[in-house]
Amino acid sequence: MNKIAFTTSGKDFAAQMDPRFGRAANFLIYDIEHNSLQIMDNKEGRDASQGAGIQAAETVVRAGVDTLVTGHCGPKAFKVLDASGVAVYNCTAATVEEALAGLLAGTLQPASASDVEGHW
Repeated sequence: MNKIAFTTSGKDFAAQMDPRFGRAANFLIYDIEHNSLQIMDNKEGRDASQGAGIQAAETVVRAGVDTLVTGHCGPKAFKVLDASGVAVYNCTAATVEEALAGLLAGTLQPASASDVEGHW
């Protein structure tokens, strides 16, 4: 686990988690090795009439992320992420900080499949 993406509407660790993956406002990417944050706007995914999950998954993969923490992930996005070696963790934490703490403590379990139908 080197680069972790979190779905959020904010821009820092105190930000609220966004339960949606494909239509999340932003991805907060935390690079553990360099202890750095990057915010990626998910405008393409948010504005897509179709395929928001696939576009969001491609954005995360291009960013070099190996771990995704989100509320929910649909089947098409999960397939892209899984094929690219990105581990997906579903999480109900209120903030990115809480989600990161759960991930690092080992209380979050990797998903083996999508947890919602498409167009969620």
